[in-house]
Amino acid sequence: MNNSEFFNGVIQWEMTSEEFNLKGKLPVFYYDNTAMTAIYTASTAMVRRLLPRSDMFPVEVRRGRALAAFTAFEYRDSDIDPYNEFSISFPITFRKKNIPGLTVLSMMARRYFTAYVWQLPVTTERARIGGVEMYGYPKFLADIVFSDEGSLLACTLSEGGKNILTLKGKKLKTSTEKVNRFKTYSIKDGVPLVANVYMNPREFGKSMSPKAAQLTLGDHDISNQLRSLDLSDKPLFFQYMPMMEAILCGARNLMDD
Repeated sequence: MNNSEFFNGVIQWEMTSEEFNLKGKLPVFYYDNTAMTAIYTASTAMVRRLLPRSDMFPVEVRRGRALAAFTAFEYRDSDIDPYNEFSISFPITFRKKNIPGLTVLSMMARRYFTAYVWQLPVTTERARIGGVEMYGYPKFLADIVFSDEGSLLACTLSEGGKNILTLKGKKLKTSTEKVNRFKTYSIKDGVPLVANVYMNPREFGKSMSPKAAQLTLGDHDISNQLRSLDLSDKPLFFQYMPMMEAILCGARNLMDD
């Protein structure tokens, strides 16, 4: 158990589900983690095709170019045991259109990001079934392997022997950073759900250099779908968090938003 002040003042409830053989706590605490995120631009029209609802609007950096976020997580200590995860998401606004460029800047200034989670593979069944049944997240079991390549941190994502992608990012110089809030949108049984994720980057580095990260797509169906998005060759933004804490709150209906 971690004694960080980040978790103080947050009450956890015991949760059980006999139907899915689930037992744990909500919110879920993540005590010791590493994460890196690379954000690329993509065709707005093609991203829109992957969104499940017409009232989800891709956030644009400029007209015609939306954002696609790739995040690799290594959870070394959490309430649901160690596991790895890879998120592919699209920053969106819900039920209201956004202003190209300005909405992105507003999100960054407030450290408050809203996104639709398109793919969320994980490495353990406990993490998969909980995310699917309680959050409607598109989770599936996959191989997610981190490797140290000197000045780079690499993460390879594959399923069934087929490579989906490899993300490499620079180990940037780090400092402290304020808590970031992420509001995730997902769909369960046709119903949109939202959930808050709070990240406390204890070690944080960021870069807008096009050389800060490299994304290589593989030969999986997901890889081909990503190719159809006309992703930019270079990242727009990269962040590196070798030490991070997080809290995943329970999912809720939009009525309760």
